[in-house]
Amino acid sequence: MSDTPVPSEETDPVSTGPATRESYYERTGEHRYKPTAHAGGAWNTDEQHFSPLAGLVVHALDGHLALRPERPALARISYDILGRIALDECEITVETVRPGRTIELLEATVVIGGRPVVRARAWLLASLDSSAVADSPHERLPAPGELGVWAMHDAWDGGYVSSIEVRRTPPTRRGRTAAWVSSPLALVAGEPSSALASYVALVDTANGIAVQQDPTEWMFPNLDLTIHLHRQPRGPWTGLDTTVTFGPSGQGLTSSVLHDADGPVGVAEQILTVRPIP
Repeated sequence: MSDTPVPSEETDPVSTGPATRESYYERTGEHRYKPTAHAGGAWNTDEQHFSPLAGLVVHALDGHLALRPERPALARISYDILGRIALDECEITVETVRPGRTIELLEATVVIGGRPVVRARAWLLASLDSSAVADSPHERLPAPGELGVWAMHDAWDGGYVSSIEVRRTPPTRRGRTAAWVSSPLALVAGEPSSALASYVALVDTANGIAVQQDPTEWMFPNLDLTIHLHRQPRGPWTGLDTTVTFGPSGQGLTSSVLHDADGPVGVAEQILTVRPIP
């Protein structure tokens, strides 16, 4: 793991000054970002891990909405991974697909080397007071301090995995566990990130915490990530109550109930391509 101290449960890394912190990305232009070694992937270290890139897309959406007097809440974001995400400079553009005062749809495109590698669509909803009927059937996870640290870097390669702290319940069977994930790194060097962007930047970790098979024998990368939120999460921990299913014909699914310190916030789904490593 990284030697940089991980924030405690009581502190929020979004509120601290990011200028002195290491980061996953450095801004190189108005819409351009260069990944650092900390964004290195788990399957191939010369590719980007999708988790911090997902957070970077939300960071770009935040910038697109920055001048709004009232900010709508992100209710769903769905990413499609179109191909290899090289550990190279990327450009992120954002456009409004469906404008509206109470419901809005944005689309972000990540381009590397002149080729789109990720497209994301985000539904935004106006915030209204529904606290009188707020409820969820999902039980809260044990607090991060109640779980043991899992050395995820013993099972996975890459700069991203080495940068995070994972606290995990002991798996009772393959493909089933719950974990908390945190990172001491800034998303973009010298820039504050929203609690939402920092939270989303850790969600894609789910596909590596509850593995069905040994990743040295089987590949199961995800082709997408879809996050639905019924409440806006806060950091510094991203909670993942995760189940991984492998089907009989090369497809798999990673499903997670998402949590923060106050309880469940939504769900995430990742479709997998399952194949043996030659």
